Amino acid sequence: MPATAMPQPFSVVLLAGGRGQRMGGLDKGLVHWQARPMIAWLHEVVRPLTDDLIISCNRNQENYAAYADRLVGDDSADYPGPLAGIRAALQVARHPLLLVLPCDAPRVDRTLIESLLVLAEDHPVMAQRDGYWEPLFAVIPRRLLPSLEEAWQAGERSTQRWLRAHQPAALVCETDDPRLSNLNSPDLLD
Repeated sequence: MPATAMPQPFSVVLLAGGRGQRMGGLDKGLVHWQARPMIAWLHEVVRPLTDDLIISCNRNQENYAAYADRLVGDDSADYPGPLAGIRAALQVARHPLLLVLPCDAPRVDRTLIESLLVLAEDHPVMAQRDGYWEPLFAVIPRRLLPSLEEAWQAGERSTQRWLRAHQPAALVCETDDPRLSNLNSPDLLD
């Protein structure tokens, strides 16, 4: 689908709150790929598109601060997963839509972002390839925060399961689309 102009102002959350287990405990967003931290690649793409750039991080806040308008963290210390970062970002997002991206996908480009946003109206959007959802490449309406709070309190921790309950639109991507590649282990950095 060809990208068009973005429909309205939107907030962005870059998810960088994980343990980095596959990366040997390193903070993935700060790991270098092609001579720069992965978060820097994402920042370069999204910074010109929004005035509300949020990074969800649970450590190394001083390093992430330069890349965001504000930082959020999980409200528990046990790293409950990406849905916690999305929840924290929705609580502070200033715009009706929240673009969600993982910190370890430095090949995301403006075309992918515009394609996600053009599908977003009053429902969430997720990237999809080979029939599988990619829930960390998504757009979520801020109005879904009460639903997320209710699901969270009921024990939901799966981003995909929660989003699928809201009949998301699918941005269908090619099987080998490099923009959706998560560089989340040392061997993938090469």
